[in-house]
Amino acid sequence: MASTRKVGIIGLGHVGAHVANSLLLQGLADELYLCDVKAQKVLSETQDLHDSLTFVPFNTKIVNVGDRYEELASCDIIVNAAGNVAMAAGNRDGELFCTTDSARSFANRVVDAGFDGIWVSIANPCDVVCTTIWHLTNYDPKKIIGSGCGLDSARLHSEISKKCGISPKSIDAYMIGEHGFSQIAAWKAATIAGKPLSELACEYPEQYGFDQAEVEELARKGGYVTYEGKGCTEYAVANSAARVCAAVLHNEHAVLSASTLMCGQYGEEGIFTSLPCVIGAEGIEQVYTLDLSDAELEGFHKSCQHIRDNIAQLAWW
Repeated sequence: MASTRKVGIIGLGHVGAHVANSLLLQGLADELYLCDVKAQKVLSETQDLHDSLTFVPFNTKIVNVGDRYEELASCDIIVNAAGNVAMAAGNRDGELFCTTDSARSFANRVVDAGFDGIWVSIANPCDVVCTTIWHLTNYDPKKIIGSGCGLDSARLHSEISKKCGISPKSIDAYMIGEHGFSQIAAWKAATIAGKPLSELACEYPEQYGFDQAEVEELARKGGYVTYEGKGCTEYAVANSAARVCAAVLHNEHAVLSASTLMCGQYGEEGIFTSLPCVIGAEGIEQVYTLDLSDAELEGFHKSCQHIRDNIAQLAWW
């Protein structure tokens, strides 16, 4: 008999609730454990998701855990979505103190209770929160995965697709660095069918000779187009988190842009930020460095410095 797949979600705002729904719709979890400090919120989300079971592929046990974080210790994955999206109206740094304080309230309680699974953190600023969880708990950093630039890379694929008419699934290109305004597109390493975009632009300029700076900025700021009319982002970021969960639960060895601990890549270390990562049942299995241009490398270092500057604002660090 297959083992029971258990996923916990901390924070049931717009994103956390959509992560739960995406996991249900994809049949990824056998048991969902839902946490939120707002008792009525978690009760309501548990009821709504339970009422959806008739319409999803497989039956799932849905448990209201409230703020009893120790009950998450048996989970294979814990998704951290605790935050306050209204604070991110200007940029993702707006949640800096809120989300790191939230992590301080539960991270050690979960780990001290015996948790040995994978953290998937999507709370913003994502890279700082991941670094915080690692710093607080001394947890195996390979088992802490930030959704990071996975979503931003999908936005990059979407914008390239609009320009050249190729399916976003057929585009191999990455946003890297901070999940924030300092992130960069790794254009030098971007390919379609194994051919660099730079070569395609020379061969088919009308199709591939688009303004890369414009496309990069659209990918970088895409979340705020969504935020402008909704006051939040929901579907894409939730599906991005669910994609990481699927890679772990199915031991896919999938390559995704994700926030992970830097251990000397491009000379950076001691912080989490996004590079292409191989993700499987044990978390981050391998981290790839890309062939970056001089300008891209400079941008990556500036992005890492921005993360450090945010960390420096945390008085308790």
